[in-house]
Amino acid sequence: MKKILILDGSTRKQGNTSILLQHFIDGAKNNTENIEQVQAKDVDIKYCNGCLRCNLIKRCSIRDDDWTDLSEKINEADVLVFASPIYFHYVSAPLKNIIDRFRSFFHVQITETGLIHTPYKKWNKDFVLLLSMGSSDDSDAQPVIDLFEYMKEVMGDGNRLHAIKATRLAVIKQVQKTEEELKELYPKLQLDENLAENDFIKNRAVLSQCFELGKRLTKE
Repeated sequence: MKKILILDGSTRKQGNTSILLQHFIDGAKNNTENIEQVQAKDVDIKYCNGCLRCNLIKRCSIRDDDWTDLSEKINEADVLVFASPIYFHYVSAPLKNIIDRFRSFFHVQITETGLIHTPYKKWNKDFVLLLSMGSSDDSDAQPVIDLFEYMKEVMGDGNRLHAIKATRLAVIKQVQKTEEELKELYPKLQLDENLAENDFIKNRAVLSQCFELGKRLTKE
């Protein structure tokens, strides 16, 4: 039975990110109950301070927070889910804080032309990004995609990345609003209400994609 670890960067309850995530979980539950969800804002994770001691001891040197337990769960998971709203082209601050501590999974060598990242342990995992954003252009999430493309590759050839991007979601629970509710909402956002019909269809499709991805990735 596959292990799923969810790192949830949502900063408010029942927002659009939470709804995407719940559909993924509902799909995954078809095949596994081994699902753990971590609220990034609620865990005690100190900031990476760039001390580079992890290059020597092959683990993070910060010991008086929740990283030791969380890093073990990250290593053991078959599927790592990162769910977040997009704030200024990146994930939320609590989730970014956790991602910074992933530095301790690598040995980093400084060269004349850049850095060489060598993982202490190669992974064979599915990385999942569930991203919601107010922008109508999903390229706002590209910096996040770029990071995870790199992480997927550097952590081992067997890793896979799956990204679902939900756009034009400006208010809480918008992704599950009806077409009529969107038509009422859009003028308040200075958007053409004629967008509502296609956006309703698009939002339903995104939720279905989340469900189906959760179901597919947990099949043995």
